[in-house]
Amino acid sequence: MSETNTTLPVTVPEEETAALMAHWRAANYLAVGQIYLMDNPLLTEALRPEHIKPRLLGHWGTSPGLNLVYTHLNRVIKAREKSALCVWGPGHGGPAVIANSWLEGSYSETYPDISRDADGMARLFRQFSFPGGVPSHVAPGTPGSIHEGGELGYSLSHAYGAAFDNPDLLVACVIGDGEAETGPLAASWHSNKFLDPVHDGAVLPILHLNGYKIANPTVLARIPEAELDALLRGYGHDVLYVSGDDPATVHRDMARAMGTALDRISLIQRTAREEDIAERPHWPMIVLRTPKGWTGPATVDGLPVEGTWRAHQVPLPGVRENPEHLRQLEAWLRSYRPEELFDRDGRPRPEVMACVPAGPRRLGATPHANGGLLLRDLPVPPLERYAMKVDRPGAALHEPTHVLGDLLEAVMESTAGRRDFRVVGPDETASNRLQALYKATGKAWQAGTLAVDEHLDRHGRVMEILSEHTCQGWLEGYLLTGRHGFFSCYEAFAHIVDSMVNQHIKWLKVSRALPWRRPIASLNYLLTSHVWRQDHNGFSHQDPGFVDHVLNKAPEVVRVYLPPDTNTLLSVAEHVLHSRDYVNVIVAGKQPCFDWLTLDEARAHCARGAGVWDWAGTEREGEEPDVILACAGDVPTQEILAAALLIRRHLPRLAVRVVNVVDLARLLPDTKHPHGLSDSQYDALFTPDKPVIFAYHGYPWLIHRLAYRHTGHPNLHVRGYQESGTTTTPFDMVVRNDMDRYRLVMDVIDRVPGLGVRATRARQAMEDARLRHHAWIREHGTDLPEVTDWTWQPLPVDTGTRA
Repeated sequence: MSETNTTLPVTVPEEETAALMAHWRAANYLAVGQIYLMDNPLLTEALRPEHIKPRLLGHWGTSPGLNLVYTHLNRVIKAREKSALCVWGPGHGGPAVIANSWLEGSYSETYPDISRDADGMARLFRQFSFPGGVPSHVAPGTPGSIHEGGELGYSLSHAYGAAFDNPDLLVACVIGDGEAETGPLAASWHSNKFLDPVHDGAVLPILHLNGYKIANPTVLARIPEAELDALLRGYGHDVLYVSGDDPATVHRDMARAMGTALDRISLIQRTAREEDIAERPHWPMIVLRTPKGWTGPATVDGLPVEGTWRAHQVPLPGVRENPEHLRQLEAWLRSYRPEELFDRDGRPRPEVMACVPAGPRRLGATPHANGGLLLRDLPVPPLERYAMKVDRPGAALHEPTHVLGDLLEAVMESTAGRRDFRVVGPDETASNRLQALYKATGKAWQAGTLAVDEHLDRHGRVMEILSEHTCQGWLEGYLLTGRHGFFSCYEAFAHIVDSMVNQHIKWLKVSRALPWRRPIASLNYLLTSHVWRQDHNGFSHQDPGFVDHVLNKAPEVVRVYLPPDTNTLLSVAEHVLHSRDYVNVIVAGKQPCFDWLTLDEARAHCARGAGVWDWAGTEREGEEPDVILACAGDVPTQEILAAALLIRRHLPRLAVRVVNVVDLARLLPDTKHPHGLSDSQYDALFTPDKPVIFAYHGYPWLIHRLAYRHTGHPNLHVRGYQESGTTTTPFDMVVRNDMDRYRLVMDVIDRVPGLGVRATRARQAMEDARLRHHAWIREHGTDLPEVTDWTWQPLPVDTGTRA
């Protein structure tokens, strides 16, 4: 049902204000009860120490303000028949959001054992911050949530991500004043320059200033209001203010501000959609000032609490041991007059529920907070249209991500009508060779334009802002509300979102255990402009460690792929775009790269995750190899294959097996990761006793960490990035880090038993080649011709291996 055009009255009738206050009191009562009580939920008897939890955990300070917002969102949602979602930014706001979800009934529908009566209320209270219960913050288990409470800095970008391509959705976002001090939040204010009033929904930021963090005042609460107003208007908002500590006055003012904000939003959207006005609107927002810990104890042990940092967590910490604290807690709970709010059976009375919407319009029941309910399969075209023809390995070169761009352009085009696919990145779409996307859509942009600008589009679905945090937050919000996306980034700067991807992985891990949470589209990263081809940008741009960070996380959620050529990249991309509930990291180069596998071979190889490239080795059928040359990543693969040719030339009797790894998790034991190899599978691939020379894209110790439980680990020698970088030539990067083809041959000579003495001349030739390289690049500024002109040479037919 679409929103009605009814404008709410400026003056709120007294009986409506009374109903709003009743709902708010009920939510406050339930929030306090969750923090303190494990029995006697309706205070049908005097409060005793045994009614109190032995460990008091939770956060009261933010709860009254969140309850106020929830109450007034209920009012406007019901009156306007509005579809809405709220992102709850303040840390540890769980008591408030859970309380309101229970009041509206969505909590009991999700968890039938927490019924909406006295018994259910007792279980609701007991489970909170209790072993085997629920956490103190808004979490995946909280109905209506898409944002982990305490994930400070990301609420506003999540809200905008939820609003993109959701034209009928209102996304309210409560921003805590501690959160407002973070860098990611500061950048997120600029998201309104990307919000399309025609195709997107609306975001209503609500900056809640209660004055304090855990132990300190907050910046935005202490600067002069004129300065705050100038800041927020400078960000592009029309600001509405609600402040005070008198409940009746604050409720009337909040109702008026909510109504005014939604009237302005309706006008903006109607004007844009009917009149196609191109001027960027100034969207409304609300600044809400209420005391921290409002309606809680004014003083405790002679010290001020309400309106101070002492109200942040548990205002009365010694209730079980201190009779005065117990008396104060009972007085505090009874101040809400629970007998007026709940009947004898513990059910909310009708006046408490007067403002609450019904069905899926309830904030705890909105399908937009359970995005898998809305998710549609992504139309990915057949890869055959884009695959490279490979007559033989290494005969041609292509830019893998350029070809991937053609595939993504087709996906973008096929979703033009349904608008549920976006590509985000920090100003690097074209740099990462994905510019084909601009054939299907432009870059979202609502700010000013100049004649020299290219590809800017008010309705575009490529999102670029030079803030990795904001890109990540947008995409997470977009995915969590039931859409698809893709994030391309320079490899070295993916680290900027380390803490954000942590939280998303944790969210997915917990969500997988909740049967009511439907699977959502995976968060897909393409890390390109990677460490080995950042020779021109230098040391600051050379860091492959994001993969290490991700592989520390929940194995059932994370996947890492290193496709060695164009067709394997296409195969991996097809897989991740169809996948659900994962964080997929793809590392692939944008520079010309040899084509090694046909599309069919690529698909089979990617399905295996790791496999022998028979055509590259020299082992004969039925014989064991003398050494395994393994690789993961495009540049390491080329160096391993170049080393294989050098070995064939200098050590023709050596039986070499070449193994390429696409899926890094294959190196783990199958007991540690769903993609891991069993011991017998690992031994069949790498042998239990032969030396393995492994060229890896990133930090070499990651490979050791993944493989150390396997039998053959003592024989594993890994070369990779060793934090040695500068502005230099491409090949010098691998030489500096001892991953070049010559060093790899030397490693073979040093590690194959008995080979050292017989291969002295071959080893010396490798050392000479490295010395020649150093001299050449310093004289010519380019790599050796034998490197730049290198191509793969098919093996002679008489070796018994594939040419």
